[in-house]
Amino acid sequence: MYRLQRDESDLAMMKAFEVSNEDFSSAGTASSKIKKILRQIGMDAGVIRRIAIATYEAEINVAIHSNGGHIEVYIKSDKVDIYVEDTGPGIADINLAMQKGYSTATKEIRELGFGAGMGLPNMEKCCDDFYIESVVDEYTAIKMTFNL
Repeated sequence: MYRLQRDESDLAMMKAFEVSNEDFSSAGTASSKIKKILRQIGMDAGVIRRIAIATYEAEINVAIHSNGGHIEVYIKSDKVDIYVEDTGPGIADINLAMQKGYSTATKEIRELGFGAGMGLPNMEKCCDDFYIESVVDEYTAIKMTFNL
């Protein structure tokens, strides 16, 4: 189910993580594991922080808004690429979804403390390059690049 083309040139390491829908007890696990891996290889703390924030936001969005998906991390000598892909309702209006505060989260999700409408804007703000595509009733796919 890979929607976005992967760039495997100069690949030092790749890790993949599954994200389940509405599994809030495990939400954040993938981003925590990614953060730990990046620390172990000695990556700059500022870059790690940006990657951790963006990846956590993506992971929560998959849990809230989709039927599940996955996150892949491609670590290279000069950058880190994060691919996030899910199945589900897709995004009808990406420009609207990118606006701070816009959310389609249910009341129940908001009561859990999620769905404030900052996920996509925070992802874009944290990375050096952000790409999103979505097809209604099929999928959403995101690529985030972090230069080292």
